[in-house]
Amino acid sequence: MRIRSMIAVLATAAAGLLGASSGALAAPAEPFIIGGSTVSSAPWVAAVLSNGSFTCSGTIIAPQWVLTARHCVSGTMSVRVGSVYRSSGGQTRTVSATYSRYDLALMRLSSSVSTSYVTLASSNPPVNSTNSIYGWGMTCYSGCSAATQLKTASVRVTSNSATDAYGGQAIRSTRINGNAWRGDSGGPQFYNGAQVGVASTADGQSIQNYGSVAYNRAWITQTAGV
Repeated sequence: MRIRSMIAVLATAAAGLLGASSGALAAPAEPFIIGGSTVSSAPWVAAVLSNGSFTCSGTIIAPQWVLTARHCVSGTMSVRVGSVYRSSGGQTRTVSATYSRYDLALMRLSSSVSTSYVTLASSNPPVNSTNSIYGWGMTCYSGCSAATQLKTASVRVTSNSATDAYGGQAIRSTRINGNAWRGDSGGPQFYNGAQVGVASTADGQSIQNYGSVAYNRAWITQTAGV
């Protein structure tokens, strides 16, 4: 739902980075990418809703599975898949079950969705590599609402040994032309066409920590079969 703020994480050890209305930073925060640019097509994207309201970003990794952040999961969950607009288009599904590990969450959908699915990475991106992040988070540090159209930005990896909001391994990056904020929580980080991270915490100005897909790869396969 929202990215948890790093300040809150430091203060409470469990802050989620990005959330649109409440789910990404330490406390329900609603981030989306500050800077960057809008996206015209992303069939693999998922808008994550709690009790019918947008809260986080995510990706569909298999016909019946969406990957997002653990801190985004609250109330009755549903998703909109395949539309770059968080409130219209694509296909909607309710969530029948959720599973979590550190600040990653797998949501099993009530029925399958036929679309393009993301490729999950089996290793972390190199330090100093340029990666892409996606989400509907806030477009400014404060006083903004979540973006209506999906955004993307480029970031530079500075470490693969950071931690997410729940103590799991995370990929830390700094802004190149944009950064993650509330509402971007649960959204993906890509390197060489594969998803390497899941938005967990951020400072809203330059730094973001994304839970490592590679670190949790065996759990993802065991749970979702991909």
